[in-house]
Amino acid sequence: MQVWQEFWITGDVDGRGIPVSNPDGPLDHALFLLCARDTVKLLRNHASLALWVGGNEQVPPVDINRALKDDLKLHPMFVSNQTTKKQGKYLSQDSADPSKYLDGTRVYIQGSMWDGFADGKGNFTDGPYEIQYPESFFKNSFYKYGFNPEVGNVGVPVAATIRATMPPEGWSIPIFRKGIDGYIKEVPNPIWDYHKYIPYSKPGKVHDQIELYGHPKDLDDFCGKAQLVNYVQYKALLEGWTSFMWTKFTGVLIWKTQNPWSGLRGQFYDHLQDQTAGFYGCRCAAEPIHVQLNLASYYIEVVNTMSDELKDVAVEIQIWDLDGASPYYSVTEKIAIPPKKVKQIMEMEYPKMKNAKPVYFLLLKLFRVSDKEVLSRNFYWLHLPGKDYKLLEEYRQKTVPLEIGSNVSVSGSTYKVRMSVQNKSKKPAAESAASVSTMELHDGNGSHNISQEANSEVQKIGLWSKICRGAVVSRSGDNLRTVEVNGTDSGVAFFLHFSVHTSESSTQENYRDTRILPVHYSDNYFSLVPGEKMTVDISFEAPEGSKPMVILRGWNYHLNHAVTM
Repeated sequence: MQVWQEFWITGDVDGRGIPVSNPDGPLDHALFLLCARDTVKLLRNHASLALWVGGNEQVPPVDINRALKDDLKLHPMFVSNQTTKKQGKYLSQDSADPSKYLDGTRVYIQGSMWDGFADGKGNFTDGPYEIQYPESFFKNSFYKYGFNPEVGNVGVPVAATIRATMPPEGWSIPIFRKGIDGYIKEVPNPIWDYHKYIPYSKPGKVHDQIELYGHPKDLDDFCGKAQLVNYVQYKALLEGWTSFMWTKFTGVLIWKTQNPWSGLRGQFYDHLQDQTAGFYGCRCAAEPIHVQLNLASYYIEVVNTMSDELKDVAVEIQIWDLDGASPYYSVTEKIAIPPKKVKQIMEMEYPKMKNAKPVYFLLLKLFRVSDKEVLSRNFYWLHLPGKDYKLLEEYRQKTVPLEIGSNVSVSGSTYKVRMSVQNKSKKPAAESAASVSTMELHDGNGSHNISQEANSEVQKIGLWSKICRGAVVSRSGDNLRTVEVNGTDSGVAFFLHFSVHTSESSTQENYRDTRILPVHYSDNYFSLVPGEKMTVDISFEAPEGSKPMVILRGWNYHLNHAVTM
């Protein structure tokens, strides 16, 4: 992790506004510098510290800026990584004593939009902070400068957070008003407006991204569709920047991970510390070795951010339609990707095929040829040009068979749960026997199965609740509980997600948030094609006296199976 460390100057309150607020920055410049120097001494030995920045969207007053530049000037040995005559001169002589420098190892930048960031001149060339077409992030015209110090997007949380943080008057969803130009303007209720709601449409520029999935019926429907959009937006944002890695872009910072209150702006986790689906979209896109689809060119790309060449790998490409069939399957030849590079592999053929379906799923897997280990997995839901996702409304009625396993370890109030979910749909017979799709996905620890260590720690095993007919509970070994959910349909188990609750009951009329927060998931908001299995590690602290339970829900899985502990 690399840390961008700013001092306490901000364009929000220093030197801006009408009239100009606080034009000379802090009231006591000497005290500011005393604190700044003390902070440098506190943090300078941390390996993760990348650079010092004078202020956010502003620079410090002249005297403070001059002092910080002098205090944080680079030691000659750190001036450049490139061999220059000047550097050779420094290295050929005795250098100054590094201990005399406050911190001579890192660059000082006077402000977040100066000295090489954004346009480098302090103009407002960060952002944007609004909804985009996902393919826009992959276009060369989207952002002009090498490093964007701030870019954001949407971030509505799940419906439970809205109900837990707002009175019932705030539970109404935006009004969708269609203009004569065909664009929809979302009009939020006054409470959402007060909480800085960023809409999922941008009239005149971006058609409403929630309406692509069908008009939302209520708060739960709106927030559920918002999670789909959150996931797509943040994954596309990072994949788009990564697609231009070191050819146009050098970096990007997302503003922001969270709101300091119950805001409805871009965020990865809400005011109650529950992650939005955008977090997991970002998490997918940010892996150091990554396979992705360029949504502008429709070329499959492999990203290698590592310092070593990536060899002996291939990409598996699967298309699944809403009928549970796999009309396209391919595995590339063995490829190699140079270090710190993005390599185009091949163009996606399916959208140009004669019988391409208007809505389909794409699964990409980058795997090592020698042992079939999956290095990167990336799942998309896509539509043909000019189409939308409204067919996914009907897909909610699918009943895909699942096998769900649980293993629980309890130590005091700390719970560690390992959940496994497998899509038991039958795979089409035509699919190639060379497919690696039946392999279990790696969990956060790089292991496939429940470890012996986890088994030995188990103190208490949860029993599955039979919430619907067709659920068959079985026991495997001493510690693993499994439940099989019968289903009549084959296809993708779409957009599954876990949540952790107390066993209390709640109704919309007498609402009580039953979630236990925060909870750490190794992954969430995931989809499984027929035959696939995923393992998710869950950890949390349970309130005293509570009986936690883990609940699984999904776009086409509404049985709310729970494991009670």
